[in-house]
Amino acid sequence: MARHHVLLVTFPAQGHINPALQFAKKLINMGIEVTFATTVHARRRMEKTAASNLPKGLTFAPFSDGFDDGFRVSNDPQKYMTEIRSRGTKTLKDTVLSAAEQGRPITCLIYTLLLPWASEVAREVHIPSALLWIQAATVLDIYYHYFNGFGDEIIASSNDPSWKLQLHGIPILLSQRDLPSFILPTSSERYSFALTAFKEQLETLDAETKPKVLVNTFDSLEPDALKAIDRYEVIGIGPVVPSAFLDGKDPSDTSFGGDLFQKSDDYIGWLNSMPKSSVVYVSFGSMLSLPRPQMEEIAKALLDSSRPFLWVLTHPSLGCFVTHCGWNSTLESISCGVPVVAFPHWTDQGTNAKLIEEVWRTGVRVRANEDGLVESGEIRRCIEEVIDGGEKSRELRENAEKWKGLAREAVEENGSSNKNLKAFFDEVGAAGS
Repeated sequence: MARHHVLLVTFPAQGHINPALQFAKKLINMGIEVTFATTVHARRRMEKTAASNLPKGLTFAPFSDGFDDGFRVSNDPQKYMTEIRSRGTKTLKDTVLSAAEQGRPITCLIYTLLLPWASEVAREVHIPSALLWIQAATVLDIYYHYFNGFGDEIIASSNDPSWKLQLHGIPILLSQRDLPSFILPTSSERYSFALTAFKEQLETLDAETKPKVLVNTFDSLEPDALKAIDRYEVIGIGPVVPSAFLDGKDPSDTSFGGDLFQKSDDYIGWLNSMPKSSVVYVSFGSMLSLPRPQMEEIAKALLDSSRPFLWVLTHPSLGCFVTHCGWNSTLESISCGVPVVAFPHWTDQGTNAKLIEEVWRTGVRVRANEDGLVESGEIRRCIEEVIDGGEKSRELRENAEKWKGLAREAVEENGSSNKNLKAFFDEVGAAGS
């Protein structure tokens, strides 16, 4: 493989930075030089919380987004998107020019969601680019169909409880609660910037000839979804998760975040003393859908969020992962073979929960009451169904183990994701020679 230098650009949110960092580590291990571009504030946070676990040899190119002390809830998200575009565009151009002057030219620009302008920079400086899609391929398909003929139906019919949607590439019927929240009429106006960014992203891809989209998934996990959009070359290169999830050899390789609800200050000793598959792990994101009294009660049990997240999720005592179903957490549960209770809140989480329950069959999903709230009895029902050792519990665990094996196969030397990624860079190298 020819020597490559990738400029990897990521939106400054934890759910973007985590997979982008793991992707950077994967590229570095392949002998590819990586310059990591994100905002000044995000870079500072990384230095404070994850400095010892950042990929060795990674170069950073931080840029200001106009909010170097952090974006606040009171700030205008539309203004933010304008600022990150204008300031980020200049930094990326300068970074490309500087690398060329140093004799280490950028050979490919790869960028995460909400940054469609990054591909425009790549075209201006005449280097190939690819989108790193950090959600499920199924979610990409839903957004594509939404902006290509299905938007009006979704807007008009999604509030009908009997309404179901069938989309090419998705082997299940979708209802309102299974769709990304940003495309629903009930989505908050405050987050309209996200749907605008997704629309612009797809328009940017449509303007290219067979654009490449690198998806954090693997071929056997979403075979139909990866082939559903003829206009794009959609490539499975995942699961892009910390290496400990896949080989069990590096428990210090912590994510840029992670939460644990515990029953003891000495939780490591407590966890080691518990029977196999008997412990329930709860992600902090799962609390977001709870009624406030329940949230406050559970929050009292949150003793320390700095503990080794990977060590817990791979521990044999763990029997169930209660997760908000962010895509990173979803892939982590799959890679570890841990059954889940799906507790989605917003954005792509409802779609991921649908896949977990009905396609991969590795977990159960909580049901809200008539007021839209999930009651404690429902949470208990779901947890017991996962860990009680009954027929459904055994089926979920067997399926989780199956997908764990397939995830590990995908990233082996001759695995589908590894071969897909090598082929991508071979093509990039051929185009630039």
